[in-house]
Amino acid sequence: MPSTRATGKRGASRGAPLLRLRVGFVLIAIVLSFFGARLVQLQGMDPRSYAAMAAAEGSARLTLEAERGDILDRNGVPLADSIRGKMVIADPVLTAGKAPELARLLSDRLSIDYFKTLSALRGRKTGSRYEYVARRVPSTLAGDTLDALDEAGFEGISLEDDPIRDYPAGDVAANLIGYMGTDEPLGGFERTFDKQLAGVDGLATWQSTSGKGVRIPLRESTLKEPQDGTPLHTTIDRDLQWFTGKVLAQAVRQYRAESASAVVLDSRTGETLALVDVPTFDANDPTAPGVKKSDRGSRAMSDTYEPGSVEKVLTVASLIDAGKAFPRQKFKVPPSLARQDRVIGDWFDHGMIKLTLAGIIAKSSNIGTVLAADAFSPPQLVAYLQRFGLGQKTNVGVSGETQGILTPGDVMTSQTKDRVAFGQSLSVNVLQMAAAVNTIANAGVRVSPSLISGTAVTDEGLTVGTDTTTRTRVVSKEAARGTAKMMEKVVDPEDGVAPAAAVPGYLVAGKTGTAQRVEAECGCYDGSTTVSFGGFAPADDARFTVYVVVHAPGVDGGGGSIAGPVFSRIMGYVLGRYGVEPTNGTPSRLPVEW
Repeated sequence: MPSTRATGKRGASRGAPLLRLRVGFVLIAIVLSFFGARLVQLQGMDPRSYAAMAAAEGSARLTLEAERGDILDRNGVPLADSIRGKMVIADPVLTAGKAPELARLLSDRLSIDYFKTLSALRGRKTGSRYEYVARRVPSTLAGDTLDALDEAGFEGISLEDDPIRDYPAGDVAANLIGYMGTDEPLGGFERTFDKQLAGVDGLATWQSTSGKGVRIPLRESTLKEPQDGTPLHTTIDRDLQWFTGKVLAQAVRQYRAESASAVVLDSRTGETLALVDVPTFDANDPTAPGVKKSDRGSRAMSDTYEPGSVEKVLTVASLIDAGKAFPRQKFKVPPSLARQDRVIGDWFDHGMIKLTLAGIIAKSSNIGTVLAADAFSPPQLVAYLQRFGLGQKTNVGVSGETQGILTPGDVMTSQTKDRVAFGQSLSVNVLQMAAAVNTIANAGVRVSPSLISGTAVTDEGLTVGTDTTTRTRVVSKEAARGTAKMMEKVVDPEDGVAPAAAVPGYLVAGKTGTAQRVEAECGCYDGSTTVSFGGFAPADDARFTVYVVVHAPGVDGGGGSIAGPVFSRIMGYVLGRYGVEPTNGTPSRLPVEW
C-alpha cells in the first residue's frame, strides 16, 4: 500500500509540468497569431497609410509660398504686385508664460487684436508649437518688432516670408483689379484670374527630432519648388486711367451726382484704355471708413441703365444701312406725337418744325426719331441692335457683368419699339454701349472690346483677350460715315445741343443722352436722370471713342451740359497723349432744317 501511494505521487509530479508546457505553447501560439495578423494588416492591407503615419511622427513640413503674378498696364507698369512681407509666428511653449505682456506689445506695434494675439500666444490647441500671430506684415515693421522683443527679453516669436499684395497706384483701376484678403482674392481680376496669378505653392519636408522641427542629419528630406504665378497684362493705360478718374470725380462733386463711369476705347482695335467708376476705393485699404460694398466693383459692367438719346445714332445708322433713310431726308416734326395710349414729346418745347434726319440727331428729337423709325418693324430694329452688341455681355473678363435688357423682336410691341428707337425701354452696361458707338467710329465694323492683352482664361474657363477679338460688319461704311457726319452737328455751336463737348482743333462726332432712371424696387421711374455723351475723334479718321455716363446729377442739365465737358477734357487728353494730329478735315455741311 505505501508503495502504491508513493508511485501515485511521482506520477502526479510528472503530469503537472506537461500541463504547464501545453498551456505555454497555446499562449505563445495566440500571441504569434496576433502579431502575424497585425503584420498582414500593415504590409498587405494598408501599408502606405501606416508608413506615412510613422514617418509623420518625426517629420516637419514647410509650405514654400509661390509669388503671386503682377497685374500690369499696357506699358508693363504694375497695377498690382507683391512686396516683401513677414508672417509673425509664436511657439506657445515659450510664449505662454508671458502672454499678457507680450500680447500687449505685439498688438500695439502691429495694430492687431489684443485678445486674438493672447489666444495665439497661449496656444489655440493643446501641444501646439506653431501659431500665427499676424500675416502680411511689412518686412521692416516685422524686423523692428522682433528686435524690440529681443531687447525686452521675450522668446518664442519668429518670422517667415509672407508676401504682401500691393497696389502702387492706390485707387487707379481698383474697380477692375479688385483686392486680396489674407489668403484669398476678394474681387476684380484678382479673383477672376486667380488660378493664373496664384501659381502653385511648394513644399519642404524633413525628418525632425521630437517634433520640434530640428532637422536630423542624413535623414530623408524632400523639396518641391514653388511655381510663381503668371503676370496678367491688361490693355489699361495707367496714366490715362488716373486722369479720367480725376476728371470724373470732379464732375461728380461739381454736379452732386450719385455716381459716374467713363470708357476710353482705341477705335480701331477695341482695346479698353480706361474704364473708370466713381466713387471707387483704395485697393490697399478696401474696408476703409466710408467705402461701400458697391464701390468695390465695377458699376460700368454690373449696373444697367437706359442709354437715352445716344442710342438714336444706332437707330439712324441702321435705317441708312437698310436703305430706309438718308441724312438729308426731310421730316415734319409736330410738338407731340400720340402713339397708342402714350404721348411722345421732346425735351424742348416747339411747334411744328421741319428737320432733316441730321437735324433730328443735332437737336436730339425723340419725335423725329420715332417718325424715322416707323420704316422699321420691331424685329428689324432689334436685329440691328443685337448686331451692335446690345442685350449681350461683352465677355471681357469682368465677373458680374450684366447683359442688359433688349426685348426680342418677335414679342416687342410697336409701342415698345418707339421708345427703344430713342433709347428708353431697354438697358445696357457702359462698356457695351461704348462698343456700340465705336462701331460707327470704326466704319460700321463692330470690334469686340478687350481689357486683357494677349490671351487669358478666367477661373470659370472663359478665354478672353486681344487675341480673341472679333470683327463684325454691322452697317455699311457709307451708313457709318453718314451717321458720323450727322453726329458732327451735335457739337456745332450754332446747330447742336452739345458745343461744350468740342475739342479745339479737332473734328468731333458725338451724341448726347438723357434718360429717366428706373427704381429697382418698384420698377418705375424715380424722377432722377442718367445723362451721357458718347463720341469719337477725329471724326473723319477716328482714333479714340470716349463714353461718359453720369447718374442722378443734383443739378439741372442734360448730356450736353453735364457729360459733354467731361468728354471734351478726356478726349483732348488722350489725343494729346498719343500724339494724334488734327486732320484738318472739312466740318459737316449737312442741313439741319429745311
